[in-house]
Amino acid sequence: MHSLHSRRDEVAARAVMTQILSGHGCFGRYLSNTEECQACGADQDTAEHTLEECPAYADERRDLSAVVGTDLSLPAIVRRMVSSERSWEAMLVFCDAVMSQKEAVERERESAVNPPQTSQTQKKGRAQFRPSSFPTGAGVIPVGSSFNCDIM
Repeated sequence: MHSLHSRRDEVAARAVMTQILSGHGCFGRYLSNTEECQACGADQDTAEHTLEECPAYADERRDLSAVVGTDLSLPAIVRRMVSSERSWEAMLVFCDAVMSQKEAVERERESAVNPPQTSQTQKKGRAQFRPSSFPTGAGVIPVGSSFNCDIM
Protein backbone atom coordinates (compact mmCIF):
# COMPACT_ATOMS: atom_id res chain seq x y z
CA MET A 1 0.00 0.00 0.00
CA HIS A 2 1.29 3.47 -0.91
CA SER A 3 1.80 6.13 1.73
CA LEU A 4 -0.08 9.37 1.22
CA HIS A 5 3.19 11.12 0.30
CA SER A 6 4.12 8.58 -2.37
CA ARG A 7 0.54 8.60 -3.69
CA ARG A 8 0.71 12.37 -4.09
CA ASP A 9 4.04 12.04 -5.88
CA GLU A 10 2.57 9.42 -8.21
CA VAL A 11 -0.46 11.56 -9.01
CA ALA A 12 1.74 14.61 -9.66
CA ALA A 13 4.06 12.58 -11.90
CA ARG A 14 1.12 11.28 -13.91
CA ALA A 15 -0.24 14.80 -14.31
CA VAL A 16 3.12 15.96 -15.64
CA MET A 17 3.29 13.01 -18.02
CA THR A 18 -0.20 13.89 -19.26
CA GLN A 19 1.09 17.36 -20.14
CA ILE A 20 3.64 15.88 -22.54
CA LEU A 21 1.32 13.24 -23.96
CA SER A 22 -1.46 15.77 -24.59
CA GLY A 23 0.72 18.72 -25.56
CA HIS A 24 -1.07 20.88 -22.99
CA GLY A 25 1.78 21.70 -20.67
CA CYS A 26 4.59 24.16 -20.27
CA PHE A 27 5.26 24.57 -23.98
CA GLY A 28 5.72 27.89 -25.77
CA ARG A 29 3.09 26.90 -28.28
CA TYR A 30 0.54 26.34 -25.52
CA LEU A 31 1.48 28.98 -22.94
CA SER A 32 2.87 32.18 -24.31
CA ASN A 33 2.67 34.67 -27.11
CA THR A 34 5.72 33.11 -28.70
CA GLU A 35 6.05 29.59 -29.97
CA GLU A 36 9.82 29.68 -29.50
CA CYS A 37 11.46 27.15 -27.19
CA GLN A 38 12.81 29.01 -24.18
CA ALA A 39 15.39 26.26 -23.56
CA CYS A 40 17.09 26.18 -26.97
CA GLY A 41 15.62 28.92 -29.14
CA ALA A 42 14.02 26.57 -31.68
CA ASP A 43 11.13 28.03 -33.67
CA GLN A 44 8.55 25.64 -32.17
CA ASP A 45 8.23 24.53 -28.55
CA THR A 46 5.87 21.57 -28.63
CA ALA A 47 5.59 18.30 -26.75
CA GLU A 48 7.20 16.56 -29.72
CA HIS A 49 10.12 19.02 -29.79
CA THR A 50 10.66 18.54 -26.06
CA LEU A 51 10.43 14.75 -26.25
CA GLU A 52 12.33 14.13 -29.48
CA GLU A 53 14.85 16.86 -30.19
CA CYS A 54 15.40 19.75 -27.76
CA PRO A 55 19.13 19.74 -26.97
CA ALA A 56 18.47 21.12 -23.49
CA TYR A 57 17.07 17.72 -22.47
CA ALA A 58 19.61 15.47 -24.20
CA ASP A 59 20.69 13.74 -20.97
CA GLU A 60 17.12 12.96 -19.93
CA ARG A 61 16.32 11.81 -23.48
CA ARG A 62 19.36 9.51 -23.53
CA ASP A 63 18.21 7.86 -20.29
CA LEU A 64 14.69 7.45 -21.66
CA SER A 65 15.95 6.03 -24.98
CA ALA A 66 18.06 3.47 -23.14
CA VAL A 67 14.81 1.97 -21.84
CA VAL A 68 12.19 2.64 -24.53
CA GLY A 69 14.32 2.68 -27.67
CA THR A 70 15.19 5.42 -30.12
CA ASP A 71 11.72 6.01 -31.60
CA LEU A 72 10.45 8.77 -29.33
CA SER A 73 7.35 9.65 -31.34
CA LEU A 74 4.27 9.89 -29.15
CA PRO A 75 2.61 6.76 -30.61
CA ALA A 76 5.79 4.72 -30.09
CA ILE A 77 6.23 5.99 -26.53
CA VAL A 78 2.64 5.14 -25.63
CA ARG A 79 2.99 1.62 -27.10
CA ARG A 80 6.13 1.06 -25.03
CA MET A 81 4.58 2.51 -21.88
CA VAL A 82 1.55 0.22 -21.95
CA SER A 83 3.64 -2.85 -22.71
CA SER A 84 6.30 -2.40 -20.03
CA GLU A 85 6.26 -1.11 -16.48
CA ARG A 86 9.93 -0.23 -16.87
CA SER A 87 9.09 1.94 -19.90
CA TRP A 88 6.23 3.56 -17.97
CA GLU A 89 8.59 4.42 -15.11
CA ALA A 90 11.26 5.74 -17.48
CA MET A 91 8.71 8.04 -19.10
CA LEU A 92 7.54 9.26 -15.68
CA VAL A 93 11.13 10.09 -14.73
CA PHE A 94 11.74 11.87 -18.05
CA CYS A 95 8.54 13.89 -17.81
CA ASP A 96 9.11 14.88 -14.21
CA ALA A 97 12.70 16.02 -14.82
CA VAL A 98 12.01 17.86 -18.07
CA MET A 99 8.75 19.52 -17.10
CA SER A 100 10.25 20.70 -13.79
CA GLN A 101 12.99 22.46 -15.76
CA LYS A 102 10.52 23.91 -18.28
CA GLU A 103 8.26 25.19 -15.49
CA ALA A 104 11.22 26.87 -13.74
CA VAL A 105 12.16 28.64 -16.99
CA GLU A 106 8.53 29.71 -17.50
CA ARG A 107 8.32 31.09 -13.93
CA GLU A 108 11.48 33.13 -14.56
CA ARG A 109 10.09 34.40 -17.87
CA GLU A 110 6.79 35.38 -16.25
CA SER A 111 8.47 37.17 -13.34
CA ALA A 112 10.62 39.16 -15.80
CA VAL A 113 7.50 40.18 -17.74
CA ASN A 114 5.26 40.67 -14.68
CA PRO A 115 7.36 41.82 -11.70
CA PRO A 116 5.92 40.91 -8.31
CA GLN A 117 3.38 43.32 -6.80
CA THR A 118 4.18 45.11 -3.59
CA SER A 119 1.03 45.45 -1.48
CA GLN A 120 0.53 43.01 1.39
CA THR A 121 -2.76 41.77 -0.06
CA GLN A 122 -1.19 41.08 -3.45
CA LYS A 123 1.88 39.43 -1.90
CA LYS A 124 -0.37 36.97 -0.11
CA GLY A 125 -2.29 36.29 -3.30
CA ARG A 126 -5.60 37.30 -1.78
CA ALA A 127 -8.23 39.31 -3.54
CA GLN A 128 -9.55 42.27 -1.63
CA PHE A 129 -13.34 42.53 -1.75
CA ARG A 130 -15.26 45.58 -0.69
CA PRO A 131 -19.05 45.80 -0.71
CA SER A 132 -18.77 48.72 -3.15
CA SER A 133 -16.97 46.45 -5.63
CA PHE A 134 -20.05 44.27 -6.15
CA PRO A 135 -22.65 45.17 -8.78
CA THR A 136 -26.05 46.31 -7.67
CA GLY A 137 -29.43 45.88 -9.27
CA ALA A 138 -30.85 43.10 -11.40
CA GLY A 139 -29.17 39.73 -11.15
CA VAL A 140 -27.76 40.24 -7.65
CA ILE A 141 -28.98 37.72 -5.11
CA PRO A 142 -29.20 39.18 -1.58
CA VAL A 143 -27.28 37.38 1.15
CA GLY A 144 -29.42 34.69 2.74
CA SER A 145 -31.56 34.25 -0.35
CA SER A 146 -31.87 30.98 -2.17
CA PHE A 147 -32.35 30.35 -5.83
CA ASN A 148 -33.04 27.45 -8.11
CA CYS A 149 -30.70 26.70 -11.00
CA ASP A 150 -31.96 24.05 -13.39
CA ILE A 151 -29.29 22.61 -15.63
CA MET A 152 -30.48 20.93 -18.78
